[in-house]
Amino acid sequence: MNAYDKTDVVIVGSGFGGSIPAYHLAAGGAKVTVLERGPWLEAQDFEHDYLLGSSYTRAFDFVVGDGMSVLGGNCVGGGSVVYFAAMPRAPKFVFERHGSIGRRMWPSVITRDTLEPWYDRVSDSLPVSKQDWNDVSYAGGLWAAFCDHSGRTANPAPVAVDNDRCVNCNFMMAGCRFDAKRSLLTNYLPAALAHGAQIRPLHEVQRIERIDDGDYRVHFNIVDDSDYRVQTESGTIDAKVVIIAAGAGATPVILQRSESALGTMPHAVGRYFSGNGERLNTAIINEERVREVLGLSREDGKVYEANHIGKGPTVANWDKLDGSLPEYERYSLEQLYFPPGLGTILAQVPDGDEPRWFGAQKKEILKKWSSWLTIFLMTEDDNEGVFGAPPPTGNAYRISQQMLGRGPLKYDPTPNTLHGWSLADAECKEILEKDGLAKVAPWTNDVVGAYTVHPLASCRIGDDPETSALHPNHELRNHPGIFVTDSASVPGALTVNPAMTIAALAERSVPGIVRALQARGVDVSYGAPAPDGSITGRRAVSRLPVVTG
Repeated sequence: MNAYDKTDVVIVGSGFGGSIPAYHLAAGGAKVTVLERGPWLEAQDFEHDYLLGSSYTRAFDFVVGDGMSVLGGNCVGGGSVVYFAAMPRAPKFVFERHGSIGRRMWPSVITRDTLEPWYDRVSDSLPVSKQDWNDVSYAGGLWAAFCDHSGRTANPAPVAVDNDRCVNCNFMMAGCRFDAKRSLLTNYLPAALAHGAQIRPLHEVQRIERIDDGDYRVHFNIVDDSDYRVQTESGTIDAKVVIIAAGAGATPVILQRSESALGTMPHAVGRYFSGNGERLNTAIINEERVREVLGLSREDGKVYEANHIGKGPTVANWDKLDGSLPEYERYSLEQLYFPPGLGTILAQVPDGDEPRWFGAQKKEILKKWSSWLTIFLMTEDDNEGVFGAPPPTGNAYRISQQMLGRGPLKYDPTPNTLHGWSLADAECKEILEKDGLAKVAPWTNDVVGAYTVHPLASCRIGDDPETSALHPNHELRNHPGIFVTDSASVPGALTVNPAMTIAALAERSVPGIVRALQARGVDVSYGAPAPDGSITGRRAVSRLPVVTG
């Protein structure tokens, strides 16, 4: 079967990069259709288990590459449904980074100061709140105590969580059944639907072609609801403008597969991939030493045991987010809960013999799982990831019914990236092992290579055509009317959780997309309030850059 349809705008993907323009364009009068490869899950669908077929495996996409594995969202709402809702803004030095190209990566028109109004808009729209110490989890408090004991600082992270609704169940990665986590299902997407946008789940976009009238034709397959290896139908939809927001692991694959029909892609499509410099360390807490040295206790006599249950990341150490430090020596250290499964496999034995991801020593630390504390490191990498030839369909060769695939990404860490990881590992070890409080080791890269939950930069914005696939307004070079607004557009590692910056860039991209639609004869304007209808008076947000038709 081949379905046919037509709209003003096709948006590929419904995460931050897709839902934000979907709302603004629909509110401005454009006919908007969102194609999402994953299922449409709502609060009542989110389950508190990790079994195959649960919301956990249905809503995730785990793709193993050569040297790098990527975990991302695969559902309506994209990564916002499965993220931990930590929403810090990127440090100022990030926008001045040179990285692997030896000169400023970011477009000259974007700095932390120029992005600030767009950060404000996202903060109001979700909304994002600043936590205090009463809001942090027990694990976050323990990490703060470790930092303080070693002479470091600790900071409650800003989050998109309604703490009055949160029950600290720690199933955030499987979706929030209490709507406490402010995913896009609670703001931009319902607002887009209210303005007439259509969202079509289980529609996996394969390629794009230019048709005779200058519009674009988007080809998709419809995916089976329970076995993502099965594609039941195919179809096309035509549009004046196409916005690709399928994530940094899928957006370049769609463009690569479209090259035969669209013409030559910019050199940077599928290059300069960044894993946000991410790395995980697992500490085995010495309960007695924590009681003796830090003076912590609980009524049941235990100190920390089993109290990693709660929210995801709530406390971060940002001492090394110092712009005066050399590049590749700046990083953040964030307390994190990672659910059983992959984290249990990849956690290493501190001071153990190689290999450290199985064997008798590993069995011993598994017995102490309730005393584990996971620390998430976000460093500066060298954008060394490159995508090879695309698979026949989708972004990966599907291995299992849900979640698991083998992708074309190759990632070979440079000495710069390894240096950053080494420094962050050493800092983490120094904090956690002081006075015998814990033993710590980084996760192994032997099984699935390096690992990221925040893929970036595979189709990035910039000033230099040789090293950036997109103009600073997010339009694909030499392909007018195609825009990329997701994490693929972020130029490089941010040293903090990237969702806030991805969202701010998506907000910033919308006026330019409106102008592109107007030039193609679409009666659309820009100037809608926050998704809940409010107009804030906060700094820089109240003066909305109105674009009229």
